[in-house]
Amino acid sequence: MQRPPRVVVFDIGNVLLDWDPRHLYRRVFDDHARMEWFLSEVCTPAWNLEQDRGRPFADAVAERIALFPDMAAEIRAYDERWLETLAGAIQGSVDILLRLRAAGVPNYAITNFSAEKFVDACLHYPFLTGFDGVVVSGAEKLIKPAPEIYGVLFTRYGLDPAECVFIDDSEKNVVAAREVGMRAIHFTSPAALRDELAALGFPV
Repeated sequence: MQRPPRVVVFDIGNVLLDWDPRHLYRRVFDDHARMEWFLSEVCTPAWNLEQDRGRPFADAVAERIALFPDMAAEIRAYDERWLETLAGAIQGSVDILLRLRAAGVPNYAITNFSAEKFVDACLHYPFLTGFDGVVVSGAEKLIKPAPEIYGVLFTRYGLDPAECVFIDDSEKNVVAAREVGMRAIHFTSPAALRDELAALGFPV
């Protein structure tokens, strides 16, 4: 019979923090179509993922400006105004996290995040500093859903994957977590998350 999980492992972006570069670029562009072009052709998701994989923002910005010199100011904004890509905490999720902490439930995070921007996020959202351990992709040079990044969590913090439940808004990351032995919840809303954690016996 499968043991009940006792450890909760959170993703951060779009589980605990509302992140979308559009939060920033709606202020930068007054033309929606131009903004969408910029985010699909200039500062693309694949480009941003390399910062999550460990590339410094200074290098990333220089590389894009070399390709799109007429968009230099807009490209620099991704770095210089990065905090504006966050609309704030997803409060319902943070409330769940804080209830788990108050009850003494071990809580960790695995996040695809630029190492340098994670430092900035922690300064503005202090609840991010309260985890029992955090694995940041940019620091590890590994990104979800690579199984190795989950392995970093288990090895570094002495965790048994069978005792962990992982929460992520990305279905592929959820599938990868299950493949390495964790239970996993595909995050859709704080209310649904609370119900699923309660069903597993967590005090939420």
